[in-house]
Amino acid sequence: MDQNLLNIGFGNTVVADRVVAIVSPNSAPMKRLKDEAKDEKRLVDATHGRRTRSIIVMDSNHIVLSAIQAETISQRFTTLKETV
Repeated sequence: MDQNLLNIGFGNTVVADRVVAIVSPNSAPMKRLKDEAKDEKRLVDATHGRRTRSIIVMDSNHIVLSAIQAETISQRFTTLKETV
């Protein structure tokens, strides 16, 4: 089974087919989403200690934090989907 991996920065990848949304972390609802995921142990921090610049929502209800801009990851996602 060939899975497309989406690069989310610093050598971290997620399975592209399981991504539901790529959003900016700046709004209050997104901060609440992140806090709830942390409390429920569904948060994956892939920022390597850097500032969170995007939040990736997975179909498993996990939340992945990345230090790469949401626009950049969205462009990578689109490029990945076009090559399939």
